[in-house]
Amino acid sequence: MDKNEANRRLIDRINELEKTNDVELSNTQKILLTTDGSITAILDVLFGKITLTTLEQHFEKADKQHARLVNVEEGEEINFREVIMHTTERPLIYAISHIPLKRCSEDVCADLVRADIPIGRILKNYSIESRREIRNICLEEPNDTLKDLFKTDETMLSRDYVIISDGEVLMWIKESFPLSYFR
Repeated sequence: MDKNEANRRLIDRINELEKTNDVELSNTQKILLTTDGSITAILDVLFGKITLTTLEQHFEKADKQHARLVNVEEGEEINFREVIMHTTERPLIYAISHIPLKRCSEDVCADLVRADIPIGRILKNYSIESRREIRNICLEEPNDTLKDLFKTDETMLSRDYVIISDGEVLMWIKESFPLSYFR
């Protein structure tokens, strides 16, 4: 799929989401949901340099579902990371990621594990040539973690995508934020 076709598909998905759910998304929400660049960079422009706090991180063997998301064999080791991007005043975006360890350099893996660094910054710090391929954009009800973090039970805007480098999935990421944010 070429870039124009991918952009058209994303615009169609946003239009469908608005029509089906009788909502009107702001331009900022649309940008955050459809960008194929770093969401961290966009948040830094909107709020000054944002902070990332790791909520959970561990290594695990990929089950069937997670192996499919990152295109590895079941049982291969992946890094699971759950984070919140925030300002000092409030949470902004919740994200989870699955990263096949065999596709990360030792330095990248070390940064993922030891520091609260957004993935966009890690890719930039190591000059990793990559592209993002958005897989899904949706509205969904919050789970208990999202309700607790954002102090609301409102519907969440979510997207998931893969970051591809050297023709392979480097990571799968899902990002969510309340529908009332970024209006």
